[in-house]
Amino acid sequence: MSKRIILGVNISSRTQAVPEVQKALTKYGCNIRTRLGLHEVSGDSCAPGGLLILEMFGDDKSIGEMMARCRQFKAWKCRK
Repeated sequence: MSKRIILGVNISSRTQAVPEVQKALTKYGCNIRTRLGLHEVSGDSCAPGGLLILEMFGDDKSIGEMMARCRQFKAWKCRK
């Protein structure tokens, strides 16, 4: 049975994590219905961290695999 689950992914070092984040988002792209990225910006700087809010759609196995992938990286904190 398909479920809809919201994941919050806190990324502490966006610039270093970008390649792995993009790989995971591409791999599980068919299970991501909505993706919202947030980070602090000002006129002269951009925050090193960021927050991804993902609306996941699909079976428990696929969503579990995405969460496990997130948890492999120190720069990522993933919560359901």
